[in-house]
Amino acid sequence: MDLTSLLSPINITLIILVIASVFFMRGKVRSDLVAVCSLLALVLFGILNPTEALAGFSNPVVIMMIGLFVVGAGIFRTGLAKMISSKILQTAGNSENKLFILVMLATASIGAFVSNTGTVAVMMPIIVSMAASANISPRRYLMPLAFASSMGMFTLISTPPNLVIQDALINAGYQALSFFSFAPIGFVALSIGVVVLFFLSKLLISKQGASDNKKKQGKSLKELAEEYNLSHQSYKIEVKNDSPLTNKSLAELQIATNYNISISKIIRRTGSSRFRKKFVEEVAGPKSVIQKDDILYCHGEMESIERFVLENNLIFDKEDNNLRAFPEFQDSGIAEVFIMPNSKLINRTISEIQFREEYNVNVLGIQRQKEYQMHDIKNTKLHSGDALLIQGTWKDLANLDNRQDDLVLVGQPLQEASKVTLDQKAPIAAIIMILMVIAMVFELLPSVIAIMLAAIAMVVTGCLRNVEEAYSSINWESVVLIGAMLPMATAFQNTGVDTLISGELVNQLGGMGPYALMAGIYFCTSLLTMFISNTATAVLFTPIALKAAIEMGVSPYPFLFAVAVAAGMCFASPFSTPPNALVMTAGRYSFMDYIKVGLPLQVIMGIVMILVLPLLFPF
Repeated sequence: MDLTSLLSPINITLIILVIASVFFMRGKVRSDLVAVCSLLALVLFGILNPTEALAGFSNPVVIMMIGLFVVGAGIFRTGLAKMISSKILQTAGNSENKLFILVMLATASIGAFVSNTGTVAVMMPIIVSMAASANISPRRYLMPLAFASSMGMFTLISTPPNLVIQDALINAGYQALSFFSFAPIGFVALSIGVVVLFFLSKLLISKQGASDNKKKQGKSLKELAEEYNLSHQSYKIEVKNDSPLTNKSLAELQIATNYNISISKIIRRTGSSRFRKKFVEEVAGPKSVIQKDDILYCHGEMESIERFVLENNLIFDKEDNNLRAFPEFQDSGIAEVFIMPNSKLINRTISEIQFREEYNVNVLGIQRQKEYQMHDIKNTKLHSGDALLIQGTWKDLANLDNRQDDLVLVGQPLQEASKVTLDQKAPIAAIIMILMVIAMVFELLPSVIAIMLAAIAMVVTGCLRNVEEAYSSINWESVVLIGAMLPMATAFQNTGVDTLISGELVNQLGGMGPYALMAGIYFCTSLLTMFISNTATAVLFTPIALKAAIEMGVSPYPFLFAVAVAAGMCFASPFSTPPNALVMTAGRYSFMDYIKVGLPLQVIMGIVMILVLPLLFPF
């Protein structure tokens, strides 16, 4: 073979595919970087032009993935995921095995009516929240979650390959499939999947999951609140219209001096709507002005609080305050800092330092040699090694990490902020999610538009704190991975790789009978789906299967169903389907994890389907 034939477009495409596959399986290089390098290689060798190469990033599937990450973040941030996951946990009890089966069945049931990508995006934050609540590793559940979404092919709309073969049958003059034509296949697939994954998923529980908790530094918000006894020394007080405090700043009022109590934050109602009350949270400072109907978060002894309430005509529900476990955190929170040995703060009081003005945070308490001081702290001189409980906005707390000459911030406030849910927004997130699902099920809007509208709605309605949080919720590694691999199908078409495969398939297996040919079509489709998207594979192999069936004089239905099932249920690769890619980072999976768990499942599923399909849809 001369160099010219060796470097033919077909060979170059296959060589690039093989090299990329090796890197994917080794896992030494990030998968998104491998995908982009493969894409660039196809362009440099003239297999694809720049427009074709970049077309994957404008593909509706990629745009849907971006939108679904934002929708999933909204579901998680509002606490909706935690509410749903708690119901699942109640049903499962203490049984992890029962929980596993419930996750599989629930996901497959939703996936029958909603795209598998949408199903995973909705379920993923629920599963992560559920795993955190039950103190179990989400690794065992997330990959089966992605696989179950593909197994739930009970309806015509469950996966794109189903629609591809439906279109081919209609165009060829055959009877169209009904909405539930795939139901028997879905039942068989889900039954096999639950049994096989019940055992294989246990391979996903690694030491990495156990070590995750060890990496956590600092104390949780609840632990800090309990350690400093905030639950018994923090009170909510409402300002009445005729209170003498109204329209005065905290600097004017001198509340700390006159009553020996401190105000950490102010909750102010800014309006109301049909669905929820609207509030704004302000970290209290000298310039903060108290207004009517404000809710003040105060810290001090009960006697001081009661005198403060009585003398200023305020509303204080003692019983309601005693029921609170610890203060509420949303826009602001608490953290702990230690005074450094060479700090300029040593031997100076909080008042002398003007701590609030210097660091933009309030000091709620001081811990010194295991003793906690929560009152009259403004006149206490700081010592080396003192721990201060501070309160402020999450951003201001995080900024203290840059002041390490004087104090050391313990933990990571921004990570703690990400765990705080906006529970009052949960009904809005639920409505957005339901409307998105309805629009997709009844095809009121194109799926990509429905998902993007839902993503925008999550930001606009405040289910996410801001646009920056929406952007940070997007898993760009998965997006780039899928976007860079989609054009591989175009490369196959441009070079004739698809024609080569189809020709060899019919030539080699056509004379061995319909079972052999169908098996060849199934496993070739399944193999190719490991490297290009399942939709692209279905588009490539549907005409091959249809032509092969016609040439053999048998019914095309089992052949086309074989294409749809093989393309829709590819488990051995993270980029064969968007659901597989969606869970990759969240579950901290490597390419080899998909091979280890997905490949055996894919082979077993293929063998079963080759035996079952002709029974359901005779040749």
